[in-house]
Amino acid sequence: MKKPSLREFFNLLEKENKALRIKEEVSVKFEIPFITKKLEPYKAVMFEKVKEAKIPVVAGICGSRERICRALNINEEKLYDKILEALKNPLKTKIVEDGEVKEVKEKPNLKKFPILIHYNCDKYPYVTSAIISAKNPDNEEVENVSIHRLQVLDEKHLAIRIVPRHLYKLCQIAKDKGKNTLDIAISIGNHPAILLAASSPAPFGVSEFDVANRMLNGELKLIECENVNARAPANSEIIFEARILLNKLVEEGPFVDITGTYDAVRLQPLVEVVNVLRRNDCIYQALIPAGFEHKLLMGLAREAKIWEAVRNVVPTVKAVRLTDGGCGWLHVVISLKKQIEGDSKNAILAAFSAHPSVKHVIVVDEDIDVDNLSTVEWALATRFQADEDLIIIKNVRGSSLDPSAEQETGLTCKAGFDATIPLNKPKEKFEKAKIPENQKVKDILSKLNFKI
Repeated sequence: MKKPSLREFFNLLEKENKALRIKEEVSVKFEIPFITKKLEPYKAVMFEKVKEAKIPVVAGICGSRERICRALNINEEKLYDKILEALKNPLKTKIVEDGEVKEVKEKPNLKKFPILIHYNCDKYPYVTSAIISAKNPDNEEVENVSIHRLQVLDEKHLAIRIVPRHLYKLCQIAKDKGKNTLDIAISIGNHPAILLAASSPAPFGVSEFDVANRMLNGELKLIECENVNARAPANSEIIFEARILLNKLVEEGPFVDITGTYDAVRLQPLVEVVNVLRRNDCIYQALIPAGFEHKLLMGLAREAKIWEAVRNVVPTVKAVRLTDGGCGWLHVVISLKKQIEGDSKNAILAAFSAHPSVKHVIVVDEDIDVDNLSTVEWALATRFQADEDLIIIKNVRGSSLDPSAEQETGLTCKAGFDATIPLNKPKEKFEKAKIPENQKVKDILSKLNFKI
């Protein structure tokens, strides 16, 4: 790629037959979300003709592990190492005077952008792929970069959902200093590495831009915004220069989050957009809530942290997956080579510690494919006894996204399932029987166009 940008990466995917263009006119209301959700596990997509706007829409850029690895120019077996290395050794990002995103400067009018309405009970369009960057009011060299959903209210106002993490902390610092606003840059249309870094659990005080810069081998460049005190990627497609109005709250929601269910409606801060920077031929980037892209971006860095934590207590860990059925967030399957009894339960506890939102952990032997949930269920059916192999932890912090948890307190009940073969029993009793194969049967099936 010439530069680590959304459009350059889409062009690369297109050349490799991993992206496609849709030329028919489609609407931001349901039509683009529906098509994207069907296509994103297989290909990224660009909608060239949008009914409500003159700006094309790209979606599904991070809709598969393969695409994310391609963006980072690595093989999948190196993915966790790449993420962990970037988190532990961020690389300071260079500030430049100018960038492609400064080609057009204009007054805010959010309604000119193709912002999607995703699901049947949605009442508002939502910006879902934007990264929010803000400087620490106590130390402007420190910043936070994170992804937050943004509810469009009118031409220049949004509601932002802020959970009690790093951006929330910056808002509190600003309030403590007597400020009524916090400057932010809302950047839309970015390279996958920036989205992945912004979704990662970097420590407070570490800029996720620097995490992304390490992933991109020093190729990321930032600009200082012109009307607010914030930084943004120089080759983003669109930047909304904005301020969070700390003392003004509005109802935010309903919104479908990663579980595929509607999150609660809450009072959240109001955001005022004061200026727009964009490329002349800008592309709007969409992300479908509860889609594959959403789950992968939220979950991959947590998978890496779980893998690292489990490896510290059970070095023979083979694979970790936050499952699709577990919303890419609440369920994790871990495969390992058990050396002594108790390894599996230590792995379960390590996983809960590494990712506090995890609700259920299943540990299986190394012969079980963590990407094949039918074999995981088979391991539960044949290698698990609840009175010996189940761990239950009551009244602990869980995920606010889980509709079955206690929403007011955030408490939940967690369970760990040790679905590994007991070491005191013959291993062959637990192995799946196989029918021998030979070239003759392969040839017969090949003539029937049946692959084995």
